Amino acid sequence: MDYDVFICHASEDKDDFVRPLAERLRLHHLEVWYDEFSLKIGDSLSQKIDEGLLRSRFGIVVLSANFFKKPWAKRELSGLISREMVEGISLILPVWHRVTVQDVMEYSPPLADKKAGSSSQGINTLVRDLINKIKPDESPLLVARDYLTKLDVDVPPISNEWWLDVVEYKEFLKYPDINSGKRWIFPLPYLNEDTGQQRGRNIASTALQLDWSFEGEELNISPITHPEIVHEFIRRWPGLYDCARENPGVLAMYVPQLTIPGFDTGFEDVFDKLLVPGNKDADMIFSYGKHDTIDNKEPLCGDIIALRHERFGNYTPEEIGHWYFDAHDNRYIRSNWNVFEGLVWLLSSNSYWLSDAFKSTFVNGIIAQHNWLRHCNSYDFIEALTLNERKNFKLNKKILYAFNYSVSQAIYNLNLQDRPENISKALIDIGLIDRYFDYSEKIKKFRDQSK
Repeated sequence: MDYDVFICHASEDKDDFVRPLAERLRLHHLEVWYDEFSLKIGDSLSQKIDEGLLRSRFGIVVLSANFFKKPWAKRELSGLISREMVEGISLILPVWHRVTVQDVMEYSPPLADKKAGSSSQGINTLVRDLINKIKPDESPLLVARDYLTKLDVDVPPISNEWWLDVVEYKEFLKYPDINSGKRWIFPLPYLNEDTGQQRGRNIASTALQLDWSFEGEELNISPITHPEIVHEFIRRWPGLYDCARENPGVLAMYVPQLTIPGFDTGFEDVFDKLLVPGNKDADMIFSYGKHDTIDNKEPLCGDIIALRHERFGNYTPEEIGHWYFDAHDNRYIRSNWNVFEGLVWLLSSNSYWLSDAFKSTFVNGIIAQHNWLRHCNSYDFIEALTLNERKNFKLNKKILYAFNYSVSQAIYNLNLQDRPENISKALIDIGLIDRYFDYSEKIKKFRDQSK
């Protein structure tokens, strides 16, 4: 159905009663078929009225002395009566306007037998009674529609198949699968949908997320996005800011840069709560097993909020650097970037907004291990490193060309403007290759001692 209610009335009753009633019902977010709302210049009156009669869930019939005299009003009433008989439902809601039971009885005994509202109740009481009938609190789709309407979201009528798609997608949001790679989705307000109100709120949340998650992925809002762009994105979509505040751990998963003091406008308090020791929402479990810390003691905060801690929670730079680009738990994933692409971005001009202290921590953490190498898109460069010891490795033109190719691929994926040879030189200058052999020799020594 496209409309919640059709108002059948005599035109003489518009000014003093029907128009105020229709306007008040619309204020309660009902879809009202009323000629002054629904008819446009050039419309066929009979066609549009018939459509309204067929596509409305209920019909308010304003019974008055004027109504009793109108053949046209009687035709509309007949249409509603026919629907009741064919569909086997009760959809006529009589409202008496300055008439008595005897007046209605003389016009239509069946109508006189129906419980009716009356304009003598006062419009507020009448509207309340009509709302209780038309829009019961436990109707999930109506709850969802009304919630979205309050946020100024334009949604189709309840009868539109769009709602079926939303309800279907809601089940995925209840139990998201990390393997889907879907980002910018958040937990639904209610895991257990015990009431129609709760289910309706979940449907509304799903509808909101369908739009913002699509754009979040299309624009690739991620750890490399400038914080100002992230904030603009979050505040542009209805409901997203509030949802992000209610789920700061998930927000930090998608855009860890916002947890850094100075980039956290509007989220300072919720991020600070994540710093409190023992906060279960602050540890998203970015790795299997125990986290590495610089003193081998327990970390000082959860991994999701480590960038906010003055000492990075005591996590090692290796953990911090890897997490910034490649973090996930069993439901949510941080970004599409791998750590090699992250390394290229850190040394590009696009990372200008990130402080040197953070850049240094991330870079040193990434190159201290081998994770970056498996994402290099160059067999020749990988082979040259892995099949040689330090003393035999030579960075000749062929190997340098292969390395430049890997860097150029990362630059293309990241949509950067920097020249590949400049990034390649910067990576080599910071000791990328020497750090690779340092780590290889460390692993070999550990294995030899374990034999």
